[in-house]
Amino acid sequence: MALQFQPKEGCVLICDFRGYEMPEMIKVRPVVIIRKHRSNNKLVTVVPLSTTAPVPLLGHHVELESHLPGGSPICWAKCDMVATVSLSRLDRIKGRDRNGVRTYSSPSLAAEEVTAIKAALRSALGL
Repeated sequence: MALQFQPKEGCVLICDFRGYEMPEMIKVRPVVIIRKHRSNNKLVTVVPLSTTAPVPLLGHHVELESHLPGGSPICWAKCDMVATVSLSRLDRIKGRDRNGVRTYSSPSLAAEEVTAIKAALRSALGL
């Protein structure tokens, strides 16, 4: 893994949360970049994405159009699981084209989607 560039706000990437401990996020999953660290360019703040709808749906969950490979047309930003992570945990989304050739992507959310996630973060953090 290990991303070699500083991702922009709203960029969707894959994050390896292995090494965290339960009940923290502990697996490899997609995330959206929320903010670059102010003083350390090797850190970013991320919100995990999931194709599993939250039950119950709360103010810190945001439904989004899915930018992830696979069948689900929507995904959910789980803003109660915000984390600051090293770029070494991040990578682009891997897929395959029609010819079976490996592809790498880092799609970006629309500005209004990022704004909705930031509002849900404020709700999750009680701000």
